[in-house]
Amino acid sequence: MDQNRLYYGTPYVKSFMCTVLSCTPSKKGTWEAVFDQTGFYPEGGGQPYDTGTINGISVLSVHERAGEIVHELAEPIEAGIRAEGIIDWNRRYDLMQQHTGEHILSGLVHRHFGYDNVGFHMGADEVTIDFNGVLTQEQLEMLEDEANEIVYANVPVKVLYPLDEELKNLEYRSKKELTGQVRIVEIPGADVCACCGTHVECTGEVGIIKTRTMIHYKGGVRISMLCGRLALLDYRNRLKDEIRISNFLSAKVAQVPEAVEKLKQESQQKDGHIGEMWRQIFQLKLAVCPESHGPEEFFEEGMEPLQLRQFATLLYEQNKGRITGVFSGNDEAGLYQYALGSSQADMRTLSKAMNDRLEGRGGGSMMMAQGTLKGTREEIRLVFLEEAGKL
Repeated sequence: MDQNRLYYGTPYVKSFMCTVLSCTPSKKGTWEAVFDQTGFYPEGGGQPYDTGTINGISVLSVHERAGEIVHELAEPIEAGIRAEGIIDWNRRYDLMQQHTGEHILSGLVHRHFGYDNVGFHMGADEVTIDFNGVLTQEQLEMLEDEANEIVYANVPVKVLYPLDEELKNLEYRSKKELTGQVRIVEIPGADVCACCGTHVECTGEVGIIKTRTMIHYKGGVRISMLCGRLALLDYRNRLKDEIRISNFLSAKVAQVPEAVEKLKQESQQKDGHIGEMWRQIFQLKLAVCPESHGPEEFFEEGMEPLQLRQFATLLYEQNKGRITGVFSGNDEAGLYQYALGSSQADMRTLSKAMNDRLEGRGGGSMMMAQGTLKGTREEIRLVFLEEAGKL
């Protein structure tokens, strides 16, 4: 073990004294400093770097480079002086809780199903783990229960530095072939894994292990999870959201799913009624539109893309225009939505021509194209008639 890496010997170090060996400017306009010893953990193994201060100067990031721990500083610090490093302990401890919780869950997945952890990332909002095998929701809940039993048991988290002969006879998880001194993190009953990260001393400190989502990913699954304080904050925020929703729905929190389902059904019924009303409106409009063999434009108020498309289709199907253009918007905003329909001309060509001339966006198929255009009603009308007349 490197005695100068204090985060290994004393992972609970919150502050430390060191000598500044060097400080040089970086290409980013910040400064890079190396100390004779450090408590700041460098990014690696899926665990983010520590932050904090050194003599009051912000430590922005920490990385290992050519065997040295390089600290990115917001300001320069004089080489040769003694300095005090102070670690952002809340951030460090959150990461320790997440990392130990991840080991517990990954170890149990490997133990029960033989799957390997092939991807691991500690993000700002969640921890994600990728496994090279598929799990069911029931299996995940079983694993979550067992993982929390390990937490409740409050067993010690052991850090070992086995000799070569000992390592040969030791079964442990590792994502790659390792050389040199191997650091092993063992959690009795859950996991034995090669790891360079920081961990809590006993599993009880993890607090809770809570899985959040599971999706199929690259032939296996990706699981998101949170542990400890971050899991508590996540639950608190989710409960606040659920209470807000329950207030909107005038329903008890426990009845929110049923209230949402009822609201969805009512919304679908309303959509059906609105759709029927639009169909009646379309029929009334069609009844007063004469047949036409040329391009015909229609400017309508309050139509959404679905209604634009439906109306344009009915118009050309009932011979109210060889090419029909339906537009909805206003000159004040200078923006109109459009639907172009025809069974006799390529609407992709017309849509592209109009988009090019009127800063438009959109497209579609040969018979129907939709999008938006910038301009006034008269500008759009003239461009439509001109371009449609070419087809």
